[in-house]
Amino acid sequence: MDSSSLAALDQRIAQCRACPRLVAWREEVARTKRAAFADWTYWGRPVPGFGPPDARLLIVGLAPAAHGGNRTGRMFTGDRSGDVLYEALYDVGLASQPTSVAADDGLELYGVRITSPVHCAPPANKPTPGERDTCRPWLVQELHLLRPTLRAVVVLGAFGWQAALPAFAEAGWTVPRPRPAFAHGARVPLDGLELFGCFHVSQRNTFTGRLTPAMLRDVLRTAAKAAGLPTR
Repeated sequence: MDSSSLAALDQRIAQCRACPRLVAWREEVARTKRAAFADWTYWGRPVPGFGPPDARLLIVGLAPAAHGGNRTGRMFTGDRSGDVLYEALYDVGLASQPTSVAADDGLELYGVRITSPVHCAPPANKPTPGERDTCRPWLVQELHLLRPTLRAVVVLGAFGWQAALPAFAEAGWTVPRPRPAFAHGARVPLDGLELFGCFHVSQRNTFTGRLTPAMLRDVLRTAAKAAGLPTR
């Protein structure tokens, strides 16, 4: 694995301006800010993946949050969804700490990388199908670079699932036809790779109990076991 290739990809992603609506929105949010973060200098750019280049487990989300990743420059960092995800990763032994508040907070992931099919914060957390498809080549390239070590993937939510399956096909994996439907707990084998579905860690799901911490930990432990990673 050439780690510099993944680092170079991350740098290219952070410079992308392919989707005018997303560029305008992410930069407007970075200018106007939220009152609670008035003293922050927002990242305001596409947010690249986070985690080691030899990851055995990949977590695929949806898109950065306007005042989370779009502010901090790191996936799932600085928002409620990230609080839930990183606490669960820490609980099962895949992260060095249970919180993720800033890109320089010392957080490390163990054998896990986190990415998304759309790298810019979208208005109302809803990318368009066209924006999803425009961003797909970045995910395809990331999958190519991770392929030597990647053994399992957890996809958070139906949008991520629908975006990820074509990317896996383009990156060289054989995806079943018809494409498997998203479901929490779904497990699909792809040429030596195990694909898992999990409800998204959005506040809508976690506040209503549709996704509980125990449910999330169960999926992460199962996926980590499939990837050959130790858990606790």
